[in-house]
Amino acid sequence: MGTFEGRTALVTGASRGIGLAIATSLVDRGARVVLTARRPEALAEAVEALGGPDRAVAVAGNAGDPEHRAAAVRTAIETFGSLDALVGNVGINPVFGPLMDVPLDAFRKILDTNVVASLGLVQEAWRAWMSEHGGSVLIVASVAGLKSSEGIAAYGVSKAALVNLTTQLAVELGPRVRVNAVAPAVVRTRFAEALFSGREEEVIAQYPAGRLGVPEDVGEAAAYLLGDGAGWVTGQTLVLDGGALSRGPIA
Repeated sequence: MGTFEGRTALVTGASRGIGLAIATSLVDRGARVVLTARRPEALAEAVEALGGPDRAVAVAGNAGDPEHRAAAVRTAIETFGSLDALVGNVGINPVFGPLMDVPLDAFRKILDTNVVASLGLVQEAWRAWMSEHGGSVLIVASVAGLKSSEGIAAYGVSKAALVNLTTQLAVELGPRVRVNAVAPAVVRTRFAEALFSGREEEVIAQYPAGRLGVPEDVGEAAAYLLGDGAGWVTGQTLVLDGGALSRGPIA
């Protein structure tokens, strides 16, 4: 898969779960990383787990805050000297239920955090470093954005927007910057726990691979898409679903 020695990555939502797994996968291949999340204490633990300040630094804040995004990008460049890889992993889903019952203020918040903030982060990285030096971008979408998603439809709409954002950015930023996405199904994280808790065997039965995803599955895929081995891959969404979408309708 290649090395990330001498390269710097910025990973949002990286204090735990998928974000931390992506950061770990990159650090294991030699990268230095800047982590963002809302809680400083959790970020401090993540930095320690990744090897301390020689390998990782943290910038706490809200992804929807433009000043926070600018600070994260600036920290990468000032601390490690570059910003070669960008991972937009922040996502929220504060509501559960049909769209007809979703408060519009909550819907706006989901779109602002999951979509608008992701675009804002890429804009910041492009202006500060990537337009001149190049790089690669990975956006964490979801299989919820590829089909109807009962109960989490508002989240699914935001993830569908991210899939399209990926294709738009790949065209606009190429050839200097490659942009791809991953679309995980249910991954065993605290964020997704409500989707399998109490009925895990029933959920697993939907996956031909015979198990739920784990954060490391996404971390390995992310390292491939961000690395030189995927040098001719851009504008793509890699589905990570244990084969679930391949099953098709049940007769």
